[in-house]
Amino acid sequence: MQKEVIRLIDISRHFKVGSEIVKALRTINISILRNEYVALMGPSGSGKSTLMNILGCLDTPTSGQYFLNDQDVSRMDDNMLAEIRNKEIGFIFQTFNLLPRSTALENVMLPLVYAGIGKLKRFEMASKVLDDVQLSDRVKHKPNELSGGQRQRVAIARALVNNPSILLADEPTGNLDSKTSVEIMGLLEEIHKAGNTIILVTHEEDIAKHAHRIIRLKDGLIESDEVNKDIVLVSSSERVK
Repeated sequence: MQKEVIRLIDISRHFKVGSEIVKALRTINISILRNEYVALMGPSGSGKSTLMNILGCLDTPTSGQYFLNDQDVSRMDDNMLAEIRNKEIGFIFQTFNLLPRSTALENVMLPLVYAGIGKLKRFEMASKVLDDVQLSDRVKHKPNELSGGQRQRVAIARALVNNPSILLADEPTGNLDSKTSVEIMGLLEEIHKAGNTIILVTHEEDIAKHAHRIIRLKDGLIESDEVNKDIVLVSSSERVK
C-alpha cells in the first residue's frame, strides 16, 4: 500500500482586508499518496494559490492540520518551516527564480548549501541532477545564456537535488512556448515515473491533463477531486532532447 505523504484536515485560511474577513480557503480535506501526480486547478480567487502556499509551507492555515510525512507542520514556527521547505519540498516556478549571476551548477547547488552539505558532495549531487535533466553540457552557463526551456530544466534540477518528498510546480510552463511546454511536461512525466510525488498548480486544462488526478477549487472549497481518465502522455520523440 502506498504511503500517505500529505494529509490536510479541515484546513481554512482567512485574511483580514480592512474591516472585512476574506475566507480564501474553507474546510479543505485532501490526502495525497507518495508517487501521485496531482493537478490543482481553479479560476482566479478560487483559493488555489493560497492552498499552494500552505502545501509549500510558505504560509500557515488559520485552522486545521497539515501533515507532511506524518509531521504536523501547520503550527511550526518560521525557522522550522524553512527547514521543512529545504528538506521536503522542491519548488518549480513559472518565472524560474534563478540567480542571474550564478551558473546552472551554482543555482542547483544552492539548496545543498542551506542544507549544510560539503562542497565536493554538493558538486557531485548537482552535476548528477543536471545530467538527469540533460543539461550536463550547460553546467557553466548563466541563465541569460540559456533558453527558457533550459532555464526551467535548471529550476527542475534545483528542485530535485535534495530528493524532496514532493515537487510543487506552480504554472511551470507559463513562460514557455507550446513546443517547449510539451518538452517540460515530458520531463515531469519521467520524474513522476522515477517515483516522485508531483503537485502541479495550473489554470490550463491541457497542462492539467498530464496529471493522473485533478482537484478543482472554487470559492475556497474543493469543487471536484477526480481521477484523470484521459491522461495526456508526451511521446518519446517530443521529450527534451
